[in-house]
Amino acid sequence: MFLVVAGGVGYGGLNLYNGITGGDTSVGPRTAEAPKTGPVTDEEVTATAKDFLAAWAAGEPEKAGQLTNDPVSAGPAVAAYRDGASISEAVITPGTPVGAKVPFTVKATITYKDVSKPWSYASELTVVRGQTTGRPLVKWAPSVLHPKLLTAEATVRTGVAKTAAVKAVDRNGDELTPEKYPSLVPIIDELRKRYGSEVGGETGVETWIDSGSTTVPDSTLLVLSKGKAGTLKTTIDPKVQAAAERAVQAYGKAAVTAIEPSTGAIRAVANSPAGGFNTAFLGRQAPGSTMKIVTATMMMQHGLAKPGSPVPCPATVAWKGRTFENLKGFSSTGDLTNAFRLSCNTTFIKPVKPLDDKGIADTALGETARRSFGIGLNWQVGVPASDGSVPASEGPETAASYIGQGRITMSALNVASLSATAKDGRFRQPYLVSAELGDREFAKAEPLSPEVHSGLRRMMNEAATNGTAAKAMAGVPSPKGAKTGSAEVDDQDESNSWFTGYSGDLAAAAVVQSGGHGGDAAGPVVARVLRAG
Repeated sequence: MFLVVAGGVGYGGLNLYNGITGGDTSVGPRTAEAPKTGPVTDEEVTATAKDFLAAWAAGEPEKAGQLTNDPVSAGPAVAAYRDGASISEAVITPGTPVGAKVPFTVKATITYKDVSKPWSYASELTVVRGQTTGRPLVKWAPSVLHPKLLTAEATVRTGVAKTAAVKAVDRNGDELTPEKYPSLVPIIDELRKRYGSEVGGETGVETWIDSGSTTVPDSTLLVLSKGKAGTLKTTIDPKVQAAAERAVQAYGKAAVTAIEPSTGAIRAVANSPAGGFNTAFLGRQAPGSTMKIVTATMMMQHGLAKPGSPVPCPATVAWKGRTFENLKGFSSTGDLTNAFRLSCNTTFIKPVKPLDDKGIADTALGETARRSFGIGLNWQVGVPASDGSVPASEGPETAASYIGQGRITMSALNVASLSATAKDGRFRQPYLVSAELGDREFAKAEPLSPEVHSGLRRMMNEAATNGTAAKAMAGVPSPKGAKTGSAEVDDQDESNSWFTGYSGDLAAAAVVQSGGHGGDAAGPVVARVLRAG
């Protein structure tokens, strides 16, 4: 039985009391002489919340659905929720309304066969005015029932777990817990799904979010009885992971990944917000000027310039009808290293002309990205991850791609791997668990030539010590290198902030949504992670 408690007075099942508004006892739809307009009133918010929660508590899903702005979806969802979760009893306690929002808590008992366990969580509902009826209604979303029900396909289920239990541990053998490392929760869920049985785990009884999708992992909400957990060792470094978790918390939307260049082992991955979409691995965004690591490599491989070669850096440059400019319209003179440390856009667009004369301008960048940096190959990380994409282009889009715009997409993991390759001289595919699990084969690429490798490290070190990345990298131990990036996004006032760098045997990259210049937002995130290595 559900029970709703309000103001110290309970109502639910057959016992309904006027605990919220002191009005009539009806939990049915409210009517008015004529449709109302305008914002809902405080009284309407409180009364509508009361009626909806009471109908939910009384086990009347159709009535609850009629109190929402989407009864066709809401009614069946309310009915399925109680049965799917196997809730035997619960107390719903509304909080104080804030505007049109009413928070509430659910304290429940889940019973499966002879196993019972308490379960509690908080959620909220919002009251809106019906567009045609003028009635105050609960704005329907599955997250009203539970905040982790984010799609119509997702459901809460209780039963024998679909996957075997695992104890995920860091590189030192210590358990990775959700309390310490919230960003790892969906990753560990995916590892469990893939390798739980392989590492000797056995199933238990759980309550979980069934995503209803083959691409989104399920999420455990409550363990009623533990299965035998198999130990699954990851490459995570606890010190670096803790630093990564703290670093991204300063921003609403941010992601960071850290890799060991000498092996490809992933030492940290963190997202803000934590526990949801794994942007650090799966994000597909333009990398901005961090792509100049690849463009500079392409220039050296095609004999267009060396680190000490004089190159132009005009304020603007045009290609195929589009004009590109440097940040704040600056211009400079000097060599390729100087252009790299100052992140001169026009210098890195200039190669499009000689490469176009050879008929390879549209494909040269993608070829270097694949052949030397492993971008676009089939990365077998151990969990779902984007491999990055540098597609062939044409017209002005080719020039845009040379500075990390156009149709190029990468994740923080991909960009961290660019730095790792620049540091080590060879692409080593990032991985989170050993290749033996799942019998995976790592992607391979060609090593950089000694001349190109030396040139890249020289330019990245100059950017980190005397260029756009110097402020963020101050205090990061040498040997070090870095590259800033800002990527413009349609319908977004501020550009995305990108930053990548390495120090010793650790490379990292971060992206901060709408963070502006790379050194201002993403830079401090990367620096904090590198200092922890």
